[in-house]
Amino acid sequence: MSQTSSASSAVAREADERETRARADARAGRRSKLLRPVLMVGGVLVILLAVLLYWLFTGGSVSVTDTYVKAARVQLSTDVPGLVRTVEVHDHETVKPGQVLFRLDPSRFLVAIDQAKARVAQVRQQINGARKSYAAQLAKIDVQKSIVENDRINFRRYASLVHGGGVTQADYDNAKYKLKGAEATLDAEEAQAGVDLAKLSGNAKIHASDTPQYKAAAAALATAELNYRHSVVRAPFAGVVTETEKLQPGMFLPAGTAAFGLVSSSDVWVRSQPKETQLTWVKPGDKVRIHVDAYPGKLWHGVVASISPASGSSFSILPAQNSSGNWVKVVQRIPLRVNVVSGPKDLALRNGMSAEVTIITGHQHKLSNLF
Repeated sequence: MSQTSSASSAVAREADERETRARADARAGRRSKLLRPVLMVGGVLVILLAVLLYWLFTGGSVSVTDTYVKAARVQLSTDVPGLVRTVEVHDHETVKPGQVLFRLDPSRFLVAIDQAKARVAQVRQQINGARKSYAAQLAKIDVQKSIVENDRINFRRYASLVHGGGVTQADYDNAKYKLKGAEATLDAEEAQAGVDLAKLSGNAKIHASDTPQYKAAAAALATAELNYRHSVVRAPFAGVVTETEKLQPGMFLPAGTAAFGLVSSSDVWVRSQPKETQLTWVKPGDKVRIHVDAYPGKLWHGVVASISPASGSSFSILPAQNSSGNWVKVVQRIPLRVNVVSGPKDLALRNGMSAEVTIITGHQHKLSNLF
């Protein structure tokens, strides 16, 4: 009997356990059916909330990847032709403002200076000679005027006596022709005085340096000296020279021909081309964070200096023509300049480096803008 009762108890317990598990499974199934839609709806709500928060808190900045480092650069040349005498820098050498980069052979420039100096001295002598000649002509004119006056008096006397037989006709004619000769000589001397006075610009007391002839000669001398100075090419600003191997001693360099390049090491900025839709709240003066691809993890700070008044495509040689009717709207790029304010001093920013900028506009999105 005891064994039978034990077996019955075991069977009863197993039945109770199966029933308990069945009830638990039923409850779990009901909870699962309720939780699944709650999780689905809740997940969507969480995603929407995250997007909304991102939209609200990211409206104050604009990130642009189409960005490059730029630096002032120039193709060095000279406005005078000549043979290259020396090249005093090497490729990628850092130079200071005013440092000599290369020199042309100065021989012909020095000859031109000597010729111009000789011309200046010659003009000065001519002006001084014209002044003395004018003074001498005035003295001759005074003497000749006296001669003319004396001959005129004699002619009048002979004219009054010739009809009465006091003088012969020959004496009268001689007095007449002598007077005309004296008057002609006076006219010639006065004309020569006018020539000398014209050389003095109508002012007998003018200084030689104030005459047009002297100024022209002095300008020619200044030009010759300027050409000589330009035969020595110096760095217009601090930077790094490039492609110096293009210029070799002994080669002839025509005027205006590019010798080699110079890239500034101090006048450096960032040129960015954001989409027009990104410029809604961007304005000059906005702060900028700059990341350069060559230096991961490094940060430069800048400021928006200016925004182009036109898109980049508007300056193209062949702008898009939309008159055909096959027009596709394309988001335009508007160049802007970012001045670098601060950053790592030991890392060089080189012209053409790729970068990314984040412009802090300070604009905040509002929920009211959604409705």
